[in-house]
Formats: sequence, C-alpha cells, structure tokens
Amino acid sequence: MHGIKTTIQVLGRSLLIRQLIIGALAGLLIFYHSYTLYDLYLGSGTDLYGGSSYSAHIMFVHAQSLLRILIIASLLLVAMNRRFALFGMWIGISALIATHYWALFFELPFRFLDGRHPLSYLKGFIIPTAITFLFVSININRESGKGA
Repeated sequence: MHGIKTTIQVLGRSLLIRQLIIGALAGLLIFYHSYTLYDLYLGSGTDLYGGSSYSAHIMFVHAQSLLRILIIASLLLVAMNRRFALFGMWIGISALIATHYWALFFELPFRFLDGRHPLSYLKGFIIPTAITFLFVSININRESGKGA
C-alpha cells in the first residue's frame, strides 16, 4: 500500500511540474503576442511592418492582429487545461506563420522579412509543440490513473 501511495505522489508532482511548464510557456507566448499588439496599436508602434508599408497593407496587419488575439485566447484556455484549446492554438499559430510566408513569397515590403531565411519562420512551431506534448502526456497519465 505504501508503494502505491509513493507512486501517486511522484506522479502528482510530475503532473504539477508539467502544468507549471505549460503555464510558463503559454505565459511567454501570451506576453509576446500581447506586447506586440499593445506596441502596434497603443504604443509607439512596432517596427515589424515599417513606416510606409504599414498603411499600404493595413488589412494584412489587422489579419495578423486577429490571429494574435486567437492565439492569446487559446493559450489562456490551454493554461486552464481545456483540451479543445490546443486546436485553436495550432490553427492560430499555423495561420500566423502562413501569413509570414505569404508576405515573403509575395514580396510585401515589411521590415520583419529583412534578412530572414525562409525556414526561420518554422521556429514558431517549437513552443506549441512542447506545450502539446506536455498537455497530452498529462492527459495520458490522468486517463491511465483512472483505469487503475
């Protein structure tokens, strides 16, 4: 009986650590996208788009902003352990990266494209992948605990 109790305590700590890591990674992305939106609309103006290209391609800028809002909302739900939020996170991040490729291949005059390798935009998938693996491992451990 003592061995089972110890195992549950270890698994419980492991689950808590994974939840804390998910919260920290989600918080990092939430901060980044929130700060980008704040700087773009309320701050001094982010330099992602450049001066003249911002007004020329305002719909592109607003589309990216809406995707950032989707990412923030879904990450808040992921941090609250809502499984369906992973789909929103992946849709938002994939669409944001797709807009980066759209700007690159259609040679839009944005400053965030300067000097970047086309594969560098794929770095945007690293943190969501880690969040997804941690989230799935937490749910697998919970489901295996229910069956025991």
